[in-house]
Amino acid sequence: MRIWKHAALAGAALMIAIGSAAAQDVKIGFIVKQPEEPWFQDEWKFAQQAAKEKGFTLVEIGAQDGEKVQSAIDNLGAQGAQGFIICTPDVKLGPGIAAKAAANDLKLMTVDDRLVDNEGKPIESVPHMGISATKIGETVGQAIADEIKSRGWDMPQVGMIKVSYDQLPTAVDRVEGATSVLQKAGFPADHIFNAPQAKTDTEAALNAATTVINAHPDIKHWVAVGLNDEAVLGAVRATESVGIPPENVIGVGIGGADSAINEFKKPNPTGFFGTVIISPKRHGYETALDMYDWIANGKEPDKLTLTSGQLATRADYQKVRQDLGLQ
Repeated sequence: MRIWKHAALAGAALMIAIGSAAAQDVKIGFIVKQPEEPWFQDEWKFAQQAAKEKGFTLVEIGAQDGEKVQSAIDNLGAQGAQGFIICTPDVKLGPGIAAKAAANDLKLMTVDDRLVDNEGKPIESVPHMGISATKIGETVGQAIADEIKSRGWDMPQVGMIKVSYDQLPTAVDRVEGATSVLQKAGFPADHIFNAPQAKTDTEAALNAATTVINAHPDIKHWVAVGLNDEAVLGAVRATESVGIPPENVIGVGIGGADSAINEFKKPNPTGFFGTVIISPKRHGYETALDMYDWIANGKEPDKLTLTSGQLATRADYQKVRQDLGLQ
């Protein structure tokens, strides 16, 4: 009996050792389009948590254009990786990314931005975790509509700065989600002014928004929507530059970036009213775990997983961040 007990314990120890060795052999790439952005740095941070828990190796790679993406995939193949997660700099690179992954025998999963084929349709065969852009935009629109009512503004007299970036489908869906809710709440369509930005940063948004504001000096109350916090902050900075007081501005961003949190920390409120915080934890931690399970256990991730966000304002942003595991 004792011999069988020792044999069983030895067998269990061997299985644990084999499992540990298998985990150590797993190598997963995590490619992002803007490695300097806090969102992507947080995704990497949470993905590394998954790697530490499971014992696999995570390779972080920044790839800002198509050429760097192709090189990154080849590099992962040469390193002996078994799969990678990517937020591509251009969704239209989809067919090339899928082909390159297959050529290197790498499992492929996308995060944040979904790959499209040559006809602009989502490549549904590639597992994807993304953000429900329309729903998040609708949350922005509802927050603005509620605040307009709270402040007692006459909605037909309010102007909207719609900071747009139509090259990115996610940006279109977010902005259209916000404007659709506001229009249903009675916002006048002829007071929605498009402000196309050349890039997705604050400076480009400021330049675009300034043009709109200068073209409509008769409007005293403004709201602002856009792809992200940076877009809306650019619009807010534009209102400040022409002397519009903060109490006459309602800007609601998306992302919960450091720039948004820093705005809430200022001694006096600005026109940046709120942000819909999207937690990078699921996008980093869960995608890494999903890829690991796919490689180690043959469990393919769901084809489509959509996450949502939560509105945070100056009054409650700390609690919201705690609830989302961000502090």
